[in-house]
Amino acid sequence: MNLNFDWPGIVRTLLVQVLVLLALTGAVVWYLNWSSDLALEEFIRADKSSVSSSNHQPQSQVPAQTVKSKSACAPKA
Repeated sequence: MNLNFDWPGIVRTLLVQVLVLLALTGAVVWYLNWSSDLALEEFIRADKSSVSSSNHQPQSQVPAQTVKSKSACAPKA
């Protein structure tokens, strides 16, 4: 049985795996930072547009009416 391992090859493989893992982690962190910046900008734009349009509240087309007597809605027998 041959138990001679290629230790330099194993170390190179592990080093490449660690470097790939670090690169993927960096890419994920960059993407999350980029997407959260975009979401924050969109939220601020939406907030500013809703504040500027809050003075223009829509008016109801149907006037509100008050009930003149309590028997207006008599229960059915």
